[in-house]
Amino acid sequence: MLLKSLASLYVLAAVAFAVPAQEKRIHHNPDLSDHAHNDGQGYKYDHEAFLGKEEAKTFDQLTPEESKDRLAKIVDRIDTDKDGYINHAELHYWIKHRQRRYIEENVNKHWKDYDKNNDNKIAWEEYKNTTYGFYLAEDFDDIEDKATYKSMLTRDERRFKSADRDRDGVATREEFTAFLHPEEYDHMKDVVVQETIEDIDKNGDGKINLDEYIGDMYTPESGESEPEWVLTERKHFSEIRDSNKDGYLDAGEVAHWILPGEVDHADNEAKHLIHETDTNKDEKITKKEILANWNMFVGSQATNYGEDLTKRHDEL
Repeated sequence: MLLKSLASLYVLAAVAFAVPAQEKRIHHNPDLSDHAHNDGQGYKYDHEAFLGKEEAKTFDQLTPEESKDRLAKIVDRIDTDKDGYINHAELHYWIKHRQRRYIEENVNKHWKDYDKNNDNKIAWEEYKNTTYGFYLAEDFDDIEDKATYKSMLTRDERRFKSADRDRDGVATREEFTAFLHPEEYDHMKDVVVQETIEDIDKNGDGKINLDEYIGDMYTPESGESEPEWVLTERKHFSEIRDSNKDGYLDAGEVAHWILPGEVDHADNEAKHLIHETDTNKDEKITKKEILANWNMFVGSQATNYGEDLTKRHDEL
């Protein structure tokens, strides 16, 4: 039952947030690779940034000829305006797209569950009936925590309407992606902030006080003294989070906390690849320039072998 699955997700989210460091609430932009970005030690970072982590592993098994052949085809896909050049905007979009593959895979996994009429769109009624249908007929009367499930339905509807940018009651794949992963979209940030406040705001006044802030991540045992990290979080609340010093976190302060402005890693990587590859310094790169530096963009058995030899030499 999808409703039970949804309830499990809410429970898991609550468990995930109940950890010492409340960093779990903060939506960081993930780095493009787990490897250090140091071209002097190899191009693993660039490979994973350009291809995505899983696809980079595939290229590692190819011969140099196969790798270059596949790279040439990728370049044609990146060149969306077909002018023979890859500019910063095209490369930036490509890298962002590759890094969002896990999100797209998650959407694809659930798409058929909700698109009941196979029109490649998901109406609110389709989502609602698939997720809550049986219980809606009973007005949630058979559910022990009726209020919680009604709240979940209200939250889902509000988020769906925010994701539905043309307000037609039907979500395209992009709109449904925004519904499932609102933290990835600028126009959904208000929803992310509102949901966070609702999660933490126990007295329903629309803002977060210190006790609510601490209570979201720490429940003391009888007679237990507060750990050091809780004292640190109290200082963070008063000295950093509560910027206007009124004793509460309002929507703007919550947004600043959970959605911090961060470096666009994809933007930096696009600039880096163009800088290293653009031989005539016209701030755009051709397929010829890319293939001349193919091992920076993609790996192969040969490049891995060379890196392995370097590592062994360093170890000796």
